[in-house]
Amino acid sequence: MFNFLHRFDYNYDFLSKRKIAVAISAFLFVVSLLAIGFRGLNFGIDFTGGTLVEVGYTQAAELENIRTRLSSNGFSDATVQNFGSSTEVLIRLGIHEEYNNEQLSNRVLEILKDGGVEVQMRRVEFVGPQVGKELVEDGGLAVIYTLIGILIYVAFRFEYRFAVGAIIALVHDTVITVGLFAVTHMQFDLTVLAAVLAVIGYSLNDTIVVFDRVRDNFLKMRKQSVEEIVNRSINQMLGRSVMTSLTTLLVLIVLFLLGGELIHGFATALIVGIVVGTYSSIYIASVAALALGINRNDLLPPVKEGADQPPQREIDQP
Repeated sequence: MFNFLHRFDYNYDFLSKRKIAVAISAFLFVVSLLAIGFRGLNFGIDFTGGTLVEVGYTQAAELENIRTRLSSNGFSDATVQNFGSSTEVLIRLGIHEEYNNEQLSNRVLEILKDGGVEVQMRRVEFVGPQVGKELVEDGGLAVIYTLIGILIYVAFRFEYRFAVGAIIALVHDTVITVGLFAVTHMQFDLTVLAAVLAVIGYSLNDTIVVFDRVRDNFLKMRKQSVEEIVNRSINQMLGRSVMTSLTTLLVLIVLFLLGGELIHGFATALIVGIVVGTYSSIYIASVAALALGINRNDLLPPVKEGADQPPQREIDQP
């Protein structure tokens, strides 16, 4: 279906538009930071603490009806979703200090049973705010440790300016993805945090593929400028990057539309992250390395004293 992506010898001049791309990225980055700083994230009960209530119906549960009932009885923060089957329902509630755990679960069951509906309580779990605070700290540390590990890996495999470029791209992707949740105030829970970490891995993979080709072309293409080599490398990997992103997005769009509320935030974060990550591997990572002054000499293997010099030749095609 996507064979056309491999048929053409692309020759787009991506880097000639890099100033426009950087301006757009800077705008989105600043807006995201302001939204995160001033508007904040709408943390789910995984982080803030709250109560999980699982109930079972004898017939398929009408989720919208359950949401309306809970909202009209003072539980507008309730998140309602199927859990395992259409008759099992998981309800997430924020902290309601006016009830203790038993009173809260009894009140929820009373609301759901109103009108003679047959509902059974399956389990009740309370997530304390201290646990939520620890999850926020652990999640933030997980992202920081991931970035440090990537910085070391890329610097060791390529060159430190490529490592800095990769980290700038990953920070760019992460902040914009999280910023979307701050702007829209969509719920940010553990599944979204997992998606953000997955975005880091996906974006890094795309960036490494382009960097690999840049390094190879630095060794093969002797007469072209650094900008021409980077441009050529991006074009050579364009079909692979677009095809990988499109096929992944197809799966995520299906999850977004049909996966239900449970993974709605997860799918949203990955869709945004993959689009931004593909874009950043072209316009952010490579452009950052270029701006830091990367050149052919940084990637040529060191010549041992007394060793014969290899013949140099120019290869324009991969």
